[in-house]
Amino acid sequence: MGGCISTMPWRAKSSQSRPSSKSGYPQAHLPASEETQSYYNSLIEVIQALKHAGLKSSNFIVGIDFTKSNEWTGGRSFNTRSLHHIGDCGPNPYEQTISTIGKIMAGFDEDNLIPCFGFGDATTHDEDVFSFYPDDRLCNGFEEVLTTYRKIVPSLQLAGPTSFAPIIQMAMSIVEKSGGQFHVLLIITSGQLGVQKQKTIDAIVEASKFPLSIILVGVGDGPWDIMKRLGDSTRSRAFDNLHFVNFTDIVTKNVPPSQKDAEFTQATLMKILSQSNATRNLSMSGGQTFKRAPPAFNSTNENEASHEIKLRSIVAASLLCTA
Repeated sequence: MGGCISTMPWRAKSSQSRPSSKSGYPQAHLPASEETQSYYNSLIEVIQALKHAGLKSSNFIVGIDFTKSNEWTGGRSFNTRSLHHIGDCGPNPYEQTISTIGKIMAGFDEDNLIPCFGFGDATTHDEDVFSFYPDDRLCNGFEEVLTTYRKIVPSLQLAGPTSFAPIIQMAMSIVEKSGGQFHVLLIITSGQLGVQKQKTIDAIVEASKFPLSIILVGVGDGPWDIMKRLGDSTRSRAFDNLHFVNFTDIVTKNVPPSQKDAEFTQATLMKILSQSNATRNLSMSGGQTFKRAPPAFNSTNENEASHEIKLRSIVAASLLCTA
């Protein structure tokens, strides 16, 4: 996670798909109840729809917050430990987030190369990002994202101030290099934006000119007022490209672990459907110059059925392992 990368092996993806709704994407619905089975069914719909929309795990970009606020924003939610604490007391919130998303996304694509970056440490502050690897290579799946995160944390010096502008700018560069493929930027953060938050707001507005979904996952105690209001501060966006998920609210619920996993994954991924649809509509209407991501799903009935069975196995396994 060192300086900005200049060249990366992005590959355009293309294949054919048969849309299953008038908008071109299958429709997923929020569950009617909070039972695990309900979340299970809804997750299947969300993942199936994302697959139809052409999203693969290699369309993900991960940004991790290494600012100093991580040292004190776990007072209530992480037993006063640093949110980046790694030890025998169980996974920290960053590990939990990466692991939970990874369990679902692992079944999307065999070639799941993921660019991962850190920001806010003593080498980058609010001006740059660093790659998880000195040679700027990509992580091979979320499992490697998690393994590499654990390796680099002990050597990092938390600093700040917090700004999402550098990681958003990096994501825009990646999208541009990919030929305009739809990407999802997953930012995991303690949420303490610095006084220069206007740079973050400007970056979010600029990012709406690209086929890029920005998912902010808040870990720790917060406060989350600024995170929740970021969307209101960026009304000049070309589309609603920002979504905030409060990890702590979900993980502290008095429900089975499997339900927490399902609810968190759903909350994180659900917005991507409407965002990918919005970028497609803008592209088709001439509102923006970026290209829409080509669907990557084989259109034969046999392959669709086979894929749905595979997805159900993936989700079932992910829920059972935490039940």
